[in-house]
Amino acid sequence: MAAFVKAINAKIRSNPTLSYFCSTHFWGPASNFGIPIAAVMDTQKSPELISGQMTGALIVYAGTFMRYALAVTPKNYLLFACHTVNFGAQSVQGYRYLDWHYWGGREKAGAHGAVEVAKTKAIEATDKLKEMAKK
Repeated sequence: MAAFVKAINAKIRSNPTLSYFCSTHFWGPASNFGIPIAAVMDTQKSPELISGQMTGALIVYAGTFMRYALAVTPKNYLLFACHTVNFGAQSVQGYRYLDWHYWGGREKAGAHGAVEVAKTKAIEATDKLKEMAKK
């Protein structure tokens, strides 16, 4: 059995593409891509749900591992791309957090909501007046 496993491993490692596909240089970043994908998807959610501390930690984490991906030998460009996307997405989330909590985003959203309610009520009142005019 050990000879069989050894033969399969030798066959895989002899092909550069298969060798890369079976290495941690591929599977580490591939499995790590869940974090930036989730961050990109979260940009559509309310900024009220964003954790400022976690976003800051993920920005530092992504920046650190972007550097690490280029410092190792051989350079791991897939890991670098993963953390570049993560850094960008977390930076957007950080901006949204700061805007919502410190730069008046919550107040702007409240004012926008009030305007929408007023528009809806005005349309309803107009419709009622039109109905009354027909009678």
